[in-house]
This record gives sequence, C-alpha cells and structure tokens, in this order.
Amino acid sequence: MSPEDTMTIGRQALEVTFMVSAPLLLAALATGLIVSIFQAATQINEMTLSFIPKLLVMFIVLVLAGPWMLSIMMDYMQRIFTSIPLLAVS
Repeated sequence: MSPEDTMTIGRQALEVTFMVSAPLLLAALATGLIVSIFQAATQINEMTLSFIPKLLVMFIVLVLAGPWMLSIMMDYMQRIFTSIPLLAVS
C-alpha cells in the first residue's frame, strides 16, 4: 500500500465523518442559537433551558437523517472492504 492510498483512505474517512456529523451539529447549532435569542429577549438565564430543545431536535434529526447517514457509512465501508485486495497487491 502506497502513501497515496493511505492519504486517499484518510481523506475519504474525514469526508464521510463530516457528512455524517453535519446534520446533527447544524441542528444543535441552530437550536442553541434560537434558544439563546429567546433567552436574551425574555431575560431568562437558565442554563438547563437549552438542553431539552437541543436533545429533542437532535433526536428528530437523527430519526429523519439516520437512514441517509447509515447508507453513507455503509457505502464507505463497502468501498473500503472491496478495495482491500487491490491495496494488498500494489
């Protein structure tokens, strides 16, 4: 296995990681921003107030985007496993 092959596999792993984690992270970011604006507008400074909405939104996003995320990860793993014989030869 050449260094180029290793770098390609690492780059693809990072791309898959970013694609899979992006929906959850963006949902948590948007929810946190909305809750923060609500807290600033109402002057409610309760730290635990933002936890429950984030948890609920992340659960909903996981339910909705979960099949897509799973298919992305399974596709990547299938590509890795099918390329093992080709990497061992070169």
